[in-house]
Formats: sequence, structure tokens, C-alpha cells
Amino acid sequence: MSPRRKVDSGEKDFFSLEPPPPRRWGLPVVAIVVSLLIVAAITASTLMLIRHETDRRAAVKEAAALGYVREFMTAYTTLDPFNANAYADRIKGQGTGEFATMFQEKEPEILIQVARAEPTTGQVVEAGLQRWNDNGSADVLVATKISSKSPDGKTTIESGNRWVVTAIKEGEQWKISQLIQVI
Repeated sequence: MSPRRKVDSGEKDFFSLEPPPPRRWGLPVVAIVVSLLIVAAITASTLMLIRHETDRRAAVKEAAALGYVREFMTAYTTLDPFNANAYADRIKGQGTGEFATMFQEKEPEILIQVARAEPTTGQVVEAGLQRWNDNGSADVLVATKISSKSPDGKTTIESGNRWVVTAIKEGEQWKISQLIQVI
């Protein structure tokens, strides 16, 4: 048999080397790149979620502090001379720290001033968070407007004040720890 016939006949030559099939790198490379992109997307999404939740919690905390200070300042600037004791008890119950001590010391004077005053209606014009302190308290700048009628009831007298109020959360309740009138 001739060598040509041997090759043509389809018989396998055990002494010749066949080249290995070429490696296909496309699929493994694409799989690795896609896996890295998925990991990067999950990491970025997680970081954005954490940042969003941090910002939301800060906004909720700020809104709670501002809401409480607005409510307190409205009650503080609204005087009812016929219920001076109730006014003092209400304000004293919302104080802590330096404010509570000062209010306790001056309570008799405050009661006399409230009892002698004309009825007033207090209103918070605007309030804004000035800063958060290291102890968790918030300094809030508040602008108030107080309206009262003259003793004859014919004219309305309005005045405005600015305050720096320090509010701190004790447990689940906000309290006023410092109240300073700004000139």
C-alpha cells in the first residue's frame, strides 16, 4: 500500500501529532468582566443606599428639633394672665439643664409678670437650625412675633424678637436646655 492510500483511506496515524484545538478566551473574559461590573454595581448601590438613609435620618432629626422648638416658642410667647400658674408649669415641664434652673429661680418673678401682662398671641415667623452640638443638642435660631391688644382693645401692638434656643433630646422627648434672646 502506498503512503498516499494510507492517508486517503481514513486510517489514523498514531505517530503523528494533531494540533490541539484553539482555546476560546472570549466567554471566560466576558464572564469575568460582567462579574466585576455586577460587583461594582452592587457596591455602588449599597453605598448610595447608606448615604441616602444617613441623609434621611439627619433630615428627620432636624425636622423633629425644629418642630419642637417652633411649638415651644409659640407656647412660650403666648401669655394668658388668667392662667399664669398653668403657663409656668407648662414651660417648666419642657425645660432641662440651665434653662430649667434659671426658670425655677425666677419663677415667682415670671408669674407676677405674666399675671400683670395683657394677653398675647405668640407666633414663630421662622426657625432654622444653626448647628448640632457635640452632646446631641441643636442650636436653633428663632424669629418670633408677639401680638397683643391695648387695654382698651382698640389697637393691636406687635413686636418681634429673635432667640437662640438649645434643644436636646432626653429619651424620646425634646426639651429646652438654653434660651437666649438675641438683640
